[in-house]
Amino acid sequence: MTIELFRNDSYLKEHKTIISEIVSEGLVLNETIFYPEGGGQPGDEGSIVIDNQMIEINGTRYIDNKLVHLVKNIDGLKKNEEVKLNLNWIKRYSYMQVHTSLHLLCSIIPYPVTGGSIGDGRGRLDFDLETKPDKEEVLIKMNELINEDYSIYISSITDKELDENPDLVRTMAVKPPRGSGLIRMIKIGDNIDFQPCGGTHVNKTSEIKHVKSVKIENKGKMNKRIILNF
Repeated sequence: MTIELFRNDSYLKEHKTIISEIVSEGLVLNETIFYPEGGGQPGDEGSIVIDNQMIEINGTRYIDNKLVHLVKNIDGLKKNEEVKLNLNWIKRYSYMQVHTSLHLLCSIIPYPVTGGSIGDGRGRLDFDLETKPDKEEVLIKMNELINEDYSIYISSITDKELDENPDLVRTMAVKPPRGSGLIRMIKIGDNIDFQPCGGTHVNKTSEIKHVKSVKIENKGKMNKRIILNF
């Protein structure tokens, strides 16, 4: 299993590791700083350096339960070779800002989440909600929370604790991964937001760019899409 260093430190930009396996789509590594596509967040991009040769990583995702770094050409690559990972930090940091902002949005709209996506400078969540919120009110509240400079904390709870507190799970379609006995949790401030999440986040809400605009769309009688643009 690849050790996922980004789970505890989202700010790692480069790292040396070893190729543990080569598959048709790319490379499996002993350790990685690259986030694999999932939970609405895109897989990371960047490059690896082997013997002064740079090879682009075009994405990262799980394939057959393996965390694969996607490369176009695996010719000449060998198992157990040392590689240096270089993350596309500008894009990743934007994802971190947007992802954290969606947690803030959850604190403003206290309804179940039916879907969502994270982009570069843009994010959206779909809520199980009948009436459209006021978009100007959402915009003001979002930027107020960003300005308050709340800290973001990573912690964990047991499967049993989550079973005893099912309301902590905000997403209807995506359930927290189980199997290790512990569920990764993200907390903002003392009581702004607290929910299971495997994604990458900033350390302070003040790192998030101010929201420039909010768009709200009907996606069914009980489904409202809220789009944040930064």
